[in-house]
Amino acid sequence: MIKDNQTNLNRLHIVGDGIIIACSYILAWYLRFESAFSNIDPSVGILEMGTYFSALYFLIPGYLILYSMFNLYTPRRATRMRYELYNIFMANIIGVIGFLVALYMIHQDDFSRAMIGIFFCVNVILGGLSRILLRRFLRYIRRRGYNLKHILLVGYSRSAEGYISRINNNPQWGYVVSGILDDMVPVGTSYHGVKVIGEIDELNNFLIKNQYDEITITLPLDRYDRLEELVDTCEMSGVHTKFIPDYTSLFPSNPYTEEILGLPVINIRYVPLTNGVNSIVKRIADILGSLVGIIIASPVMLAAAIAVKASSPGPIIFKQERVGYHGKKFMMYKFRTMELQSEKAEKKGWTTKNDPRVTKVGRILRSTSIDELPQLFNILIGEMSLVGPRPERPQFVEKFKMDIPRYMVKHQVRPGLTGWAQINGYRGDTSIRKRIEYDIYYIENWTFGFDIRILIGTVFHGFVNKNAY
Repeated sequence: MIKDNQTNLNRLHIVGDGIIIACSYILAWYLRFESAFSNIDPSVGILEMGTYFSALYFLIPGYLILYSMFNLYTPRRATRMRYELYNIFMANIIGVIGFLVALYMIHQDDFSRAMIGIFFCVNVILGGLSRILLRRFLRYIRRRGYNLKHILLVGYSRSAEGYISRINNNPQWGYVVSGILDDMVPVGTSYHGVKVIGEIDELNNFLIKNQYDEITITLPLDRYDRLEELVDTCEMSGVHTKFIPDYTSLFPSNPYTEEILGLPVINIRYVPLTNGVNSIVKRIADILGSLVGIIIASPVMLAAAIAVKASSPGPIIFKQERVGYHGKKFMMYKFRTMELQSEKAEKKGWTTKNDPRVTKVGRILRSTSIDELPQLFNILIGEMSLVGPRPERPQFVEKFKMDIPRYMVKHQVRPGLTGWAQINGYRGDTSIRKRIEYDIYYIENWTFGFDIRILIGTVFHGFVNKNAY
């Protein structure tokens, strides 16, 4: 077995990046001044070649420091390629800006800005290609049994199973799980080809008799009392040790960590919209979007109002109490789509397929989602958002929060006119549990681009829906 020597690999990578930076710079100089595409105006002052190349003394170390700051020299076995390419691009953006600022500060006005632009493009392309080729080479040799990391798991848990599944699905990482130690699961028990090979008390013996590249502690949540003891044993052996918390039952996705005067704190759930900038951006988008929506949809809303009034006696707008942001109740507006009924009858349940309470006009309004358009005014006044979890009536909130885990998480953001669950078909009389899964995914992964994606998806999948009745 050829062990993965990360230090040597990083040194080679740093040297390789330095060569690429120098070659990119020289190529940029050649393309700008010596190639058939140079098109230099003789009347313009041109610096000497030595002046241009002297910048490499500062440029190469500066860029290598930037690459290090963007984590381009950290172990990347399980890092997605697109993140690495993004970091290369961002490091080069900052590098070029710094280069231009430095030229400005030393009053070097004759330095070719076009050459700097060419250098940026060439360096990003060559830097990206070098990492793609390196990954392909490492994948090639790992499939042939080289450059592998042998791992011992301590503790059989959901996190252990999840880790094994991810390793098996990504052989290019070069990880090999040699076995699991556990006290509660019988020796010989296998999960996706990885067996329990002993008890946790035998850890020290396994460390002495075997050469592991890494120990990963994957204890179940109810056995964390042994964590400190196991960490001490692993560190005494000198083997690199990792810990994968078994809190999938508590955290449905990656937890958000912060530090308070040196004390690490794990948030049960990270909600991007608790960030002040994000919430302001979303609110501005809601105000502008609702105003534009009201203007564009006004002819449709006028026609719907006339149709509702002509089809059955009663008010045009139906107001219903819903639970919104932080559990605050508000009145949500809709075009009335049902025959008039008592408040007691209305609270019995939600609409089902072929519900006799729905009018003929109401059925059309529901199936096309036109009945929801008055909620643009709820959005304008700040009770709702264009995108978010759909709000529910108080009596159902009380029921679901007892029956469905994490149901109340949806109230950490403003409810929406449309949402991730709705464009995936979970609307009307469909699974509440699945709806909540989609709502929580949206809450934890919010971006402005995600909202745009949902709004576009609503146009194609949300307005007309088979579950809207």
